[in-house]
Order: sequence, then structure tokens, then C-alpha cells
Amino acid sequence: MITLADVEAAAERIKGAVLRSPFLRSDGLSRATGAEIYLKLDHLQATGAFKERGAANKIALLPPEARKAGVIAMSAGNHAQAVARHASLGGIKATIVMPKFTPSTKVSRTRSWGAEVVLHGETLAEAAAHAHALAESEGYVFIHPYDDEQVIAGQGTMALEMLQDQPELDVLIVATGGGGLISGSAVVGRALNPKMEILGVEVENYSAFAQALSGQPIAVGGPTIAEGIAVRDIGQTPLEILKALNVEVLVVSEHAVEQSIALLVESAKQVSEGAGAAGLAAVLSFPERFAGKKIGISLCGANIDPRILANTLMRNLLRDGRLLRVVLEMPDRPGMLADIATRIGNRGGNIIEVAHHRLFSSPSVQDAQLEIMIEARDAAHGMAIEKALSEAFTLRRI
Repeated sequence: MITLADVEAAAERIKGAVLRSPFLRSDGLSRATGAEIYLKLDHLQATGAFKERGAANKIALLPPEARKAGVIAMSAGNHAQAVARHASLGGIKATIVMPKFTPSTKVSRTRSWGAEVVLHGETLAEAAAHAHALAESEGYVFIHPYDDEQVIAGQGTMALEMLQDQPELDVLIVATGGGGLISGSAVVGRALNPKMEILGVEVENYSAFAQALSGQPIAVGGPTIAEGIAVRDIGQTPLEILKALNVEVLVVSEHAVEQSIALLVESAKQVSEGAGAAGLAAVLSFPERFAGKKIGISLCGANIDPRILANTLMRNLLRDGRLLRVVLEMPDRPGMLADIATRIGNRGGNIIEVAHHRLFSSPSVQDAQLEIMIEARDAAHGMAIEKALSEAFTLRRI
């Protein structure tokens, strides 16, 4: 098993090639959660994610013959960009195999670092099998995203920096996909602060580590906004490290991850992908467990598709009651639209969108149906607007 010395050596090796990212207290998140929240802003790396640490360490250790042959990796995006960037910096040819579902943002950014991108398979497992086959046929050096001790040591440098900046953390929470970051962090955490609680976080559809650590058969799959940690084949080296160091892995819902993405934007002014928001999702999901504690969270990636980010923020506004979608049944006569707009405006609501249906949706030819999207300050304000409308019209939410 790797040691603190391995991580410290990796930190020296990658110095200058990887950003020593800020580790800052978030007042907004602390007030929102009742805990003292510190964010490790590793999404500020050049490729937008922590994966540069492991890739930089692994590539720095390649012998000359491996550099000449070129490297290959499989990834849903962040490891891909990391390998592409650091191979490019070292003048090494890089081929990256990515699953077909990978967000277009990650594909284009990986190509921008000079790598050849091959889209193959519906899952990470299928992409990995193809990458191994190419490595065998073309003689490339395969760089695994997490099941590699040199990669794990590199990833552990993030926790090393966190504990150098805040040595008295009560809890360290780390997003957990294949296990490279959580296992490297656990090695550092147990060595530098044995009393600190170290927790991994997975999403419900991909809770492979939680299942494996509890002795259950691994059964994962399905859609998730946290595609960066949507891993079926977890690393065996990371698994052994987590078992040896008695690390617990929590499981959170898709809803909690979406809520965390929105909360990071609004309260911490930070854009995060789903995997990067998983740590905060754990705090939101288990508030009693973390109340009053000093918590370090790895904000480990920001490579979220702009459309997905926009949709997530809108969904959160709807859940919070700050956006209302209602249908009104109203008489089809002049002045009704003005009446409705006045009732909304007088109570401080903002009309975002209106759809007026006369011919086919209404129960009577004398009536009309109006679909309205309204912006409110908060849930209570939205309920007040609804009440004002329901006093004069039949109303239902959609």
C-alpha cells in the first residue's frame, strides 16, 4: 500500500505542473448547512478537475521507451483531459477512449489538448476494454484513471494540501468513482490526522464501493448527473486501501447532487459538475451527522455541459418554489389576461412565460386555458401569488 512518503514525493514531482489550488471557507455554505464548510477548489486546475495530479505523477515517472511509444487512457472526461494535457506537455502522443455518452464539452476539450479521441462503448467498462485492446495492438502504455499506485499517490496530493492548510479538520469528504482520489486522500488523512473522519461519496445508481465494502454484490447502472463517478469496475487497489483504513462511503440521491450544484452556484459562486458536487450532497443528505463540524470538501471538477447546468438550475428553482408553473381556467373574454397579469404583478411576481389555449384544451368553448411560468422570491411568496390567483380562477400546478 502506498504511504504518506509516496504522496509527498508525488507533490514534489508535480510541483509547477499542477496548480496548488485554494482551500477556502465558504460562509454561504456554512450558513446553509449548519457546518463549517471549506472547499478545495481543484476545479481551478487547467483542465477543470483534480485528475491532473495523478496523470502528472504517472507521466513524470514514465521511462524513455514508454514516452516514445505513447500513452492511452479511458475516461468519461476528466482523466482524459489530464492525460492529454500532461502528455502534450511532455511531447508524448496520447490516445483517449471515451464512452459515447460523454458530454460534448469534455470531448472537445480533450481534443483541444492534442489527443486523439476515440468514442467507443456505452459504458466506462466497454471503453476500458477497447482501450486495453488498442494498447495491446499499438504498443501504447495504458494509464489507468484510478487502479494504479502512482496515480493514487498523485491524487493524494490534494488531501495533503488540504491538511497542510487546515490540519484540524473534523471530516474530509471526497467524491468517489473508481477510488483513486478517496484512497490517496485516506492514506494522507490517516497519517496526518488520525482522529479525522474520512468519507467517500457515491450516487445511488453507482454505489459500487458502498456495496463492495458491505459485502454485497456490485449492481450499478442507470442515468446520473454525476457521470464522472459513474463507475462499475472500481479499482481493486483503492478498495484494499479503503478496507485497510476503515473508510466509509456514503450514498446520495440524484436530487441531492442537483441541489448541491445549484447551491454551489448561488451560495459559493462556484460552478461544479455532478461529481464535484457529491461531497456537498452528503452534507445536505445527512445534516445531523455533520452539524457544527469543520468539514473539508473536494470540489474536484467543473466540466459540466452548459445545457445540463442550465436545466439543473431551473429544476432547482422549481423545487424551491421560486419558479411556479400553473394552469388557469378562465372565461374567454376581453381583459382577462390583463387581470391575471395585474394580480401577479401587484404581488411582486414576474411572468416568465405564457401559453394561451382557446380551441382544444378548455372544457367549454366559452373558456380558455392559460399556462404561466412565474418567478417568485421564495416558496412563501409563490404560495401568496397562487392564493391571489386561485381566489378568481381555477388553478392547478404543473
